[in-house]
Amino acid sequence: MARDRGKQCRLCRREGQKLYLKGEKCFKPSCPIEKRGVNPPGQHGPNSRRKPIGYGEQLREKQRVKRIYNLLETQFRNYFEKAAQQKGITGENLLSLLERRLDNVVFRLGFAMSRRQARQFVRHGHVTVNGRKVDIPSFQVRIGDEVSVRSRSIENPHIQGAFQTSGGRGRPSWLEITNPGNLVGRVIAQPRREDIDQNINEQLIVELYSK
Repeated sequence: MARDRGKQCRLCRREGQKLYLKGEKCFKPSCPIEKRGVNPPGQHGPNSRRKPIGYGEQLREKQRVKRIYNLLETQFRNYFEKAAQQKGITGENLLSLLERRLDNVVFRLGFAMSRRQARQFVRHGHVTVNGRKVDIPSFQVRIGDEVSVRSRSIENPHIQGAFQTSGGRGRPSWLEITNPGNLVGRVIAQPRREDIDQNINEQLIVELYSK
C-alpha cells in the first residue's frame, strides 16, 4: 500500500494550520506550529510564497483536505467522482463520504490521536463494527453501526491515552459514546456540513475537478 513518508510537520506548516498528523506530538509545546507559527516551511518563511488565487487557491484547498484525511491523489479523486454521482450537493457529499470512513470515525470517537494512527489501529485489527473485526480503513459506516475497540485491545496504552486526551478535541453530534468503559461508540446520524470542524471550502474542490 502506498504511503506518504515525508515529514508530517512540514505539511501542517504548508497548510497554515494543525492537521494533527502526528498524534500525541501535536499536543506538545515542541510542535513546530507552536514554536514557529503557521508560516510555510522554507528558508524565507512568510515571504516565500504569495497568497494563491484562482487555480492555485483551488489546488491548495484540495491538497489541504486530502492531507487532513490522509489520502493519496487517486483515492481522493475516486471519492469526488462517487460524490458527484450522488444526489444533492457534490461538495457536501464528498465531505460526508470522507467523514464516514472507518479510520476517521475511530479518530472522531477519540480512540486515536490522529487519523494516521486510527488507520494503523484499524489495519492491525483493533477495531470492530457491529461486533465483527474490520481491518479496512476506507470502510463506510452507516447509521446504527456500533464501532468499538476489540476487548483484547482495550488496555492498549496508546488507545487509552488517546481516549483520555480526546475530550478537549470535541466529538461531532453524529457520533456518541455508548459505553466509555469498553470504548464503544455508535453512529446515530449522517454527518452534517456543520459537523466538520475544519475550515474547509469544498466548493473550491468542486470547481477544480469540474474543469
